[in-house]
Parts: sequence; structure tokens; C-alpha cells
Amino acid sequence: MSFGRYILSLLLFSFFAFNSINSSAQCCAGGSGCPIAGGSSQGVLDENQIELNTNIQLINTNNFYTGSKRDTAKYFDSYTSHYEYFRLAYGVSKNLTMSIESGYYFQKKEVGLRQNPATTYQSGGVGDLIFFPRYDILNKYNGKTKKEITLGLGFKIPLGSYNDSSKNIEPFSGATYYVTKPQSVQLSSGAQDIIFHLFLFHGWVKQNFKVFANALYIKKGWNPIGEKLGNYGSVSLFATKSFLDHYGVTLQMRYEQVAKMQLNHDILLYHYPNYDPEATGYRKVFITPMVNYSRGKFSFYAMTDIPVYQYVIKTQIGSQHLTTFGVSFRFYAREDVAKKLKGTGKYYCPMHPKVISDKPGSCPDCKMDLIQAK
Repeated sequence: MSFGRYILSLLLFSFFAFNSINSSAQCCAGGSGCPIAGGSSQGVLDENQIELNTNIQLINTNNFYTGSKRDTAKYFDSYTSHYEYFRLAYGVSKNLTMSIESGYYFQKKEVGLRQNPATTYQSGGVGDLIFFPRYDILNKYNGKTKKEITLGLGFKIPLGSYNDSSKNIEPFSGATYYVTKPQSVQLSSGAQDIIFHLFLFHGWVKQNFKVFANALYIKKGWNPIGEKLGNYGSVSLFATKSFLDHYGVTLQMRYEQVAKMQLNHDILLYHYPNYDPEATGYRKVFITPMVNYSRGKFSFYAMTDIPVYQYVIKTQIGSQHLTTFGVSFRFYAREDVAKKLKGTGKYYCPMHPKVISDKPGSCPDCKMDLIQAK
């Protein structure tokens, strides 16, 4: 199979089999979570490098807040979400990476007050699709330190349902009627969103230590039934340390802010939504510890969000438990570095062909032993 057909096959597979992110949770949606699950902090790949990444996000909460304080008043008992995220990325050049990002909800469930089945709503299936190109405006490596500045501009296309309803039976007449599910269990906002992304990186090679920062802003659009989720913004700081060649620990601090949801006033003339649009919008601070293990072309990671501050507009459910488990697989569509260096005796990294050395050692990016070209 030619290289072009190989990439086309992967893109078509990702389009039909994958789904994307349903940005930040709102409207009693149970915690926030990273709007680009497991991948908001990313620069660019090497040229001709391909990344396949998937992770599982598990959200569970039953904590309600009014302002910044816990509240015993509840609209419902609890909220849970089991979500799998996918990313397919390709390094078009040394500065440009294109990616398709998507996901699948195994379950989104809101349990009614006192476990009332009439007010318990759940759904599952495809969410959205995101096209997310990223471009390096700075990428320097001098053998001791590495610096990188990346800009990203993404576009979200809604695929999942945003106006799904539940079937109910009137107990006296037996008539069937339908109630629109709350926004928290819809699979999509139903709107097209624009994503702005900034990534800053600085790493010290010998010390195996890196610091980086990430800023994200999502401009939300209006959906066809007159709803607009609040615009999302976040700033994150990271510090990571690698040790024993294959292990790493990272600590993240993240600030998130979401504006209040908006409704087209005409919608209230014929339908009142089955949720409180005023109980949306928040400001939150999270600390997120993460551990990872890398071996060859695979990297396994786990992280958990710990909310240290949250302020919500009106009474609504807040963040409580959010845990992510994932795996990333990176490889090269065309590995010809060995042929280029044949007979030179130089050393190179099979994972990162741009890393070439005159003497043996380890790769500053993945810590693999360099291979000598013969």
C-alpha cells in the first residue's frame, strides 16, 4: 500500500469509527475536565511521525455548590460519565501537525432526586469531531535545552445528538409523551466551535526536567434550537521529571472559566428547556498529578483532577472525581534515517530521527539508547 493510501485509510477509519470532544461540562454536567481530553498540552510531532492516542475518562460527582460553598440543596442525586477519547495526528512537516480528535460516550447519566426514574436521564454514543492543526513558531534544540512555542487553531463539528428526548407514559390515561433530556446528558452541544491553543515548552536534557504551559480558548457557537454554551478558557502550568529511563511524573495546575449559557428568547415561546440555563458557568482551579511509563513506541499514563477551588453561578453540581487512563503509540510513516546515515557510523534515535549524534548516548526526548548506523 502506498504512503498516501495508508494515511487516507487511517483518516477514513478515524472519521467513521471515532468521535470527538464535548468541550467542557455545563448545565449540571458534573465537573469540567479537559476539553481536549488527555491532549490539551501538546506541541507538534516530528515530520512523518504518526500518533495514535486513546484514553478513558471517568467522571462521578454528587456535590452541589452555591457560589464557592458546598450546598445540601440538590436538583438530582448524581452525575456520571464514561468517555473514551481518540486522537490521530500526523507530522506534515517539522513545524506542522494535523490531527483528528474524537470520542465515544459509553454512558452519560443523571440520576433523579431520590433515584426517581421519571427524572433519571442517560445516553451514550458518538459526540463530536475536531480538526486540530498545530504549528511551531519556535523549536530550538542545542543538545542541552529544548524550547518550543506552538499555536493551534481547531474546529469542532457536531455529530452527536443535542436534542434527544425520553419517552414517558402518563399513568392515568396511558398516553405517551416525550421530555427533552437535560444538556448534561446530550452527546453534543449541537454547535460548531472554534478552538484557539497556545503551548510553551522548555526542557533541560541532562536533568530530565521539563516545564511547560498551555492556554486554551473555545469560542462556542449557537446550535439550531437556539442554545449557546458559554465560551471556555483555561491556563495550565506543568512540571515533569523523568527517571530510570522509562518513568515520569507530572504535576499540573489549571485554572478554568466558563461563561453562562445563553438561550435565544424565541425558544421560550414554544418550549422551556428541561434544565435551568441560569445554573451554568463557573470558575475552577485544579491540581492534577500524572504518572507515565514509556517503552519503545508506547506511552501509558494515568491522571486525576483534584479540585482545590470552584465557584459556580447559581446552585449547580460541581467537580468531584475525574480520573483518566490512557495510552499513546507513536511511529514513523517513513523511516529512512538509517539509509541516510549508512556508513557514517553516527548514532540516531529510531523514535526521533532528527536526534543524531557522533557518539553513543540516549535520546533527549524518549530516553531510548541511540542506534549506530552501519
